[in-house]
Amino acid sequence: QVHLVETGGGLVQAGGSLRLSCTTSRRTATMGWFRQVPGKEREWVAAIRLRDGTTNYTDSAKGRFKISRDMAKYALYLQMNTLKPEDTAVYYCAASDSPLVFGDETRYAYWGQGTQVTVSS
Repeated sequence: QVHLVETGGGLVQAGGSLRLSCTTSRRTATMGWFRQVPGKEREWVAAIRLRDGTTNYTDSAKGRFKISRDMAKYALYLQMNTLKPEDTAVYYCAASDSPLVFGDETRYAYWGQGTQVTVSS
């Protein structure tokens, strides 16, 4: 079992930045960030393969968000810049023991409780 805890959400104005953090109770192969707006399906944002740091992003996140990890701290981060109101959502940290997954939500077995990000216009 893996226990994930997200922190760092909050309220920010459009154009601002936030950094989300996620701590994990043990090392896994891949970690990712997803987000969900009430009434909509959860969508993938970014993922990183912990072994080699390979990253992948959804189109809306490319150029604005950066996913990173600190292996020593068992931590995952999502630096979000140039935030837009449409980025408003609950953001979830997820982990998988497979190194071959990025955006496939079904391949992530472990999930955090989520942290709210609200971007005001």
